[in-house]
Amino acid sequence: MPAISMFYGIIIYMYFMDNKQHNTPHIHVRYQEHEVIVSIPDGNVLEGSIPNAKMKLLQAWIELHKDELVADWELAVSGQQPYKIEPLR
Repeated sequence: MPAISMFYGIIIYMYFMDNKQHNTPHIHVRYQEHEVIVSIPDGNVLEGSIPNAKMKLLQAWIELHKDELVADWELAVSGQQPYKIEPLR
């Protein structure tokens, strides 16, 4: 499970071959002891939660990097290494 980006204590992961449980493209996100699974490209929560302030940062990042996330999803579900994506600054 490679980390594709990190910012403000938020770590974003994309699992290889991860289209069984959630059929929609998604990312896994950790912030301290919190975890959330968020769909790409709309930023809707599929499972879990993180603090609201961090969720707003995450959704802004998703909006900025939609195309890159979709491209990474295609790589990951085919078993290839996704690319790193610039953090939110």
